Order: sequence, then C-alpha cells, then structure tokens
Amino acid sequence: MSGAASRPLGKLRLIQHKAEAFWFYRYLSIVYDKIVNPGHWTEDMREDALKPAQLTSPDLDVVDVGGGTGFCTLGIVKAGVRPEKIVLMDQSPHQLEKARAKKGLEGVTIMEGDAEDLPFETDSKDRYVSAGSIEYWPDPQRGICEAYRVVKPGGIACCIGPVHPTFPLSRIFADLWMLFPTEEEYIEWFTKAGFEDVKITRIGPWWYHGVRRHGLIMGCSVTGRKPEAGLPKLQLGPKEEKQATKKDSSALNILRKCLILGTLGGFYYFLVPVYMFLKHLLISPIALFWKDAHKKLM
Repeated sequence: MSGAASRPLGKLRLIQHKAEAFWFYRYLSIVYDKIVNPGHWTEDMREDALKPAQLTSPDLDVVDVGGGTGFCTLGIVKAGVRPEKIVLMDQSPHQLEKARAKKGLEGVTIMEGDAEDLPFETDSKDRYVSAGSIEYWPDPQRGICEAYRVVKPGGIACCIGPVHPTFPLSRIFADLWMLFPTEEEYIEWFTKAGFEDVKITRIGPWWYHGVRRHGLIMGCSVTGRKPEAGLPKLQLGPKEEKQATKKDSSALNILRKCLILGTLGGFYYFLVPVYMFLKHLLISPIALFWKDAHKKLM
C-alpha cells in the first residue's frame, strides 16, 4: 500500500493551502531568489529536473504551473523552447511581479491562475511543468488530473517537488509547514490520472551527497506521458477547499493562518542545507585525509 493511503494528506499544515501560501509569498517573494534557490533549487538541479521533460524542440507549447518568480521558466527557455511558446502561471501576484522584471522571460506569457483549475483547453499543451508548487495544493490528485487534461496525446507532464523526510525532527517540521509527498504518492497520483511511463528522477544539491533522510524541498522530478486524447481516467467531484474569509473565526482557521508558526517549519528547512553544506566542508576534507593516510600505510 502506498504512502498516500497511510498518511492523511488533509491534515493540518500551517502554510499549505492557497490562502496561507498567498500571504506567505507576499513577503517571501521579496527575497525568494536570493535565499531559497541557492540552497534548495540550484541551476544544476533545475537542469537535471527538466531533462526528463524532454524539452527538445523550440516550438513546444509549454505551461509552467506555479512558476513563481520564473526560475524554472528560465530553465525551460535555456533548454531551447521559444519564450513565445511558454506560459508562466502562478496564484501569487507578488511572485509574478518578480518574474515580469526578468529580461530572460521577455516574450513569455505571464498570468495568474489556479493549478487545480487550469484555464487551458483539453489536449492543448505539449509539455506541462510544475516546480515547487504541489506542496501548496489542497488536493494534489486534482492538480495532476488537470495536468493530464491539458497535455496533448503523447505529451509529457513533469512535476518537480519535495520528498517526505524520514529523520524524525525533519519530519515534524516538514509536516508542520507544508505537504512533503512520498515518492509512492507521486507515482500513485500520476498513475490514477492515466499517465503512462511514470518515472521519478531524484535531484538534490550536490553537497548533500545523496542524503535524503531530511527530505528535500526540491527532491524529485516526476514525469508521465499521456497515452490518448481526452480527460483523465480519474473523474473528481467539485473542489472542496474552503476559502478563508474575514468572518471565519474558527479555531482551526485561526491556527492555519498563524504564519509565524508555519514559518518556523520553513526556517528549519532554510537551515538544513546550510548544515549540510558546512558538514560537507568539514567532513569531506577529513575523510579525504584519512583515505590518503590509509593508502600510504598499505
């Protein structure tokens, strides 16, 4: 049985759903490119993550869902897709403001939109890409079904996102903050939607040396191919997410709006790559020294 069945996806996470994410990025957008990408989403990781999407033609119609400040979109442009063929979509106007200011994205269509209700026709896109967005979707399965719907037959959807930690303390902070799916959950969501050739490519900062027990904010690239035209195999009912209002004063919604507590989880994950980098600087030379010393003694 996959992790999707054993771990409740609807459990309380302080900065997961749309209202919380909107206000979280209202402020994080100011420094996002300077403090998030260097530790969690480097250019090398971006290239590794986009490679399975097979961005092999300049004329591919590509949508980047939850594209934020456009870091991933820049990678799509770098891969050779013409900017005029790319749509960057996000729910945060503050993130999109940063994207519009980037010269490398000139010609890209930049728009607000909902990942679970895409404003595109069925079978209209050659490629669907979403990086660092699924962790904020109230219903990930719905978002993946939307990816299936808009992709053309033979087209590829690529979802890049977090992986759930196994280290107990990291798991606590991850679940406090936002959704960290397991690899099994990704595969299940893609398969249920109807995708074939579903594959996972693991990614991570080079200085982690493959360590994944803390989880990774950008930990894997999941791809699937749409086998035939039409709607996804899994038909879902109407969206159930409740939009928070000023009049809603229930204890649950007050807690979910507590961005300070939720940000603690995010701050922990800001420190994890710093810890891993310092560990690399300290331990790698020592390990190399002992390896050389061992060789000399042999």
